[in-house]
Amino acid sequence: MAGNRLKPFGRAALAAATALGVLAGLSGAARAQAAKETEAGVMIGPVSGLPVPRYVSLKSAKVYVRQGPTKDHPVAFVYRRAGEPVEIVAEYDNWRRIRDSEGSEGWVWHSLLSGRRTALVAPWSKDSALPIRASATADARLSARLEPKVLVEVRRCDGSWCKVEGDGFDGFIPQDRLWGVYPGERFD
Repeated sequence: MAGNRLKPFGRAALAAATALGVLAGLSGAARAQAAKETEAGVMIGPVSGLPVPRYVSLKSAKVYVRQGPTKDHPVAFVYRRAGEPVEIVAEYDNWRRIRDSEGSEGWVWHSLLSGRRTALVAPWSKDSALPIRASATADARLSARLEPKVLVEVRRCDGSWCKVEGDGFDGFIPQDRLWGVYPGERFD
């Protein structure tokens, strides 16, 4: 069976091709699994069955964000604020690719995220403080003024206004002044 034997150069080429194939398979596995679109045009995550993208919050005060969806990937940065809102933009196995209000992205283990809805008050704003109203109208009584980047709990949104709460305040803010809810999004 001399015809089935590889010459030394052939063995090296086969080994290199095999190694490249394995690496290509690993990099393919590291890519996010594709979300599926429903009839309503909503993308559904292949792992969780929940919409992608979607907003969630950090469950812990210390969350390591990795460059890829395994513990073998290096840590890109660390969040140090429980409740921080993030957007899940992709899923792979038990890992979620997230984006924060500044546009930074990375991978976190799914159990470090919570479905609790939080938001940041206008992190892009240069205003000194934004009004929180007693009801969902622009002329309602002022109940508080919040600085940009203040973390709030979002109780509900009607597509235009959101009911928010925090330490020592509660009230309504226009939905477009929050990072952590989508324009026109409605939930209770």
